[in-house]
Amino acid sequence: MTQQSKLSIKRFFQYLKIALTGKEQSFTTGSIRRAIFMLSVPMILEMLMESTFALVDMIFVSRVSTNAIATVVLTESVITLVYAVAIGLSMAATALVARRIGENDTEGASKAGVQVIILGTIVAVVIGSLGIIFPKEILGLMGGEPDLIAEGYGYTRVLMGGSITVVLLFLINAIFRGAGDASIAMWMLVISNGLNIILDPIFIFGLGPIPAYGVEGAAIATTIGRGIAVVGQLMVLFFGWSRIKVTLKDIVFRADIMWNLIKVSMGGIGQFLIATSSWVFLTRIMSEFGSAVLAGYGISIRVIMFTLMPAWGMSNAAATLVGQNLGAKQPERAEKSVWKTGKYNAIFMILISIVYMLFAKTIVGWFKSDPEVIEAGALSLQVITAGYVFYAYGMVLIQSFNGAGDTKTPTVINFFCFWLFQLPLAYLLALEFDYGPLGVYLAITIAEALIAVVSMWWFRKGKWKLVEV
Repeated sequence: MTQQSKLSIKRFFQYLKIALTGKEQSFTTGSIRRAIFMLSVPMILEMLMESTFALVDMIFVSRVSTNAIATVVLTESVITLVYAVAIGLSMAATALVARRIGENDTEGASKAGVQVIILGTIVAVVIGSLGIIFPKEILGLMGGEPDLIAEGYGYTRVLMGGSITVVLLFLINAIFRGAGDASIAMWMLVISNGLNIILDPIFIFGLGPIPAYGVEGAAIATTIGRGIAVVGQLMVLFFGWSRIKVTLKDIVFRADIMWNLIKVSMGGIGQFLIATSSWVFLTRIMSEFGSAVLAGYGISIRVIMFTLMPAWGMSNAAATLVGQNLGAKQPERAEKSVWKTGKYNAIFMILISIVYMLFAKTIVGWFKSDPEVIEAGALSLQVITAGYVFYAYGMVLIQSFNGAGDTKTPTVINFFCFWLFQLPLAYLLALEFDYGPLGVYLAITIAEALIAVVSMWWFRKGKWKLVEV
């Protein structure tokens, strides 16, 4: 090994340590590549931790029954609507906080953060109440059979009833990311995931005085893990362990900031409601092919989400860089950051897609040995990930619009590509032209490729640089 190689490796680990500890907080000057690395590393790990919740639940639940797996699939497809609200609000939070930080207005960033938490709490209480009152009806609406509903409604009730932990975990971490404190967001997810991994088998299979709750136990464990992480986030905010510090005097309703937040977040919520509701309808189409096919599809989606999360991490890094650099009046640096992040994301996604093409059946088989489940899951994994290179650029560009505060553009793109294109195509291919599940998988891949192409075309127009938040 040459001396230069040794120095490069040493420098890499030095940068990695800085990224994980969060010591680097200036992203509007210096090397763009370094800024992407410093933000992406903790954000990638954070997103991996978030996707681990569903993956760990699926691993343990798969040992209960096929109905239990299908329950998780159906419930998660509905809970994605909660994610849509949480992510939509979090995009507004990141945009507002990043812009204020870029302007060196940390007090304004803190005030924006408080309004985000207030709004998120109100929304979560409403959604949680619906989950507690109507869990059986929700599963029935999604096409769940009577025996599935009887076994799994407790999971739906607990997971949706605990929506406030999902919403606040997303929102407060978005505040940290916007401020450039991505490492704090990452460590909060490490704590909550560690608890989830420990508590999942205890509540699902029972231990000592704790009874075996079955599939419901997975929801209990996840909600407890997320809830404790939210408490940790609030401690960081109130004790001033990040760039954003909240005091009691900050906890007041500020109409001007709240209105600005709502305007920006409505586009974010809209785009993710469109995207996630399309997944709900796709799941409803998949339910027509039986529990085994639905279970295989659900497993493949969990695996796909696990590797999409690092890509989301890099996309979130692009959003923060765009917001902070626009705040610092450096739009050209913001644009360069986006294209560089997109390139790195594409390289990662191509490598992952090759792995899935070669080992799809083996990977799905880790979760369930049923041949029909493996066949359906492997086909889903291979077809959907064939378009990963398009996803890479599409995700980065969409998040860059959001980071600029332009949440309207991605909403329009999602509306046309998902509702007017993907859903009709999936229905026609799967049910009318008798392609079956393959029709759904093809529609997903083609629609994501279309999103990437349209996003590139619109991003180059540069109108996102003029957005004020």
